[in-house]
Amino acid sequence: MTVWDRPEPQGRPAPLDRERIVAAAIALADEGGLETVSLRKVAARLDAGPMRLYGYIATKEELFDLMVDEVHAEILPEKPPGDWREALRNHAHRTRRAALRHEWLADLLGGRPALGPNALAVSEARLAAFEGVADLDTVRCAVDIVGAYLTGAIRREIANLRAERATGLSDREWQRASGPHVMRMLATGRFPALAKAVHEGTEVDAETSFATGLDWILDAVAAKLARPPA
Repeated sequence: MTVWDRPEPQGRPAPLDRERIVAAAIALADEGGLETVSLRKVAARLDAGPMRLYGYIATKEELFDLMVDEVHAEILPEKPPGDWREALRNHAHRTRRAALRHEWLADLLGGRPALGPNALAVSEARLAAFEGVADLDTVRCAVDIVGAYLTGAIRREIANLRAERATGLSDREWQRASGPHVMRMLATGRFPALAKAVHEGTEVDAETSFATGLDWILDAVAAKLARPPA
């Protein structure tokens, strides 16, 4: 039985519900990451005893599930998309923006599907956009491929942001600090392809890089959908 199948306790002495518990947990995670979230700390923020929370949430994993579903409410499209490509692009960008607001989300993306009502509504919107476009197996593969890119790109971007905070250096400052070592290594001639990329490549910001990679993935999906069945 999932946490959504289990009714909340009634008749408690003070007002407490899963919505308040999840909001407090998200606030803690936004401030200090998932490692700062525990039922004890959430209870303290709500000025309640830790045992009170166990009537509403059995484990920390259930709490994480509820937190992820709450953020999926931010990812839900505001209006039905025009087609599958718009649906997947909109979902990707809304998920990225949600992860930048709630960096801990990057640690929980991927793995088993989220089963909360908001997450299911997000999945429904993506799949419905493919209605009449392709067979179900092809659609699921397309959604999974875009999801894999999305998860990897978001985790990389969040990892870079965390590294900036840990070192106190922006990405550009870190590049300048490590530049002499890189230049010495490239001068050995052992890495010609890498040297060309460093000297001739164009630097792009994270949002542009994300959007470009997403468009490439969507182009590949469109090409697959355009092929006649084998």
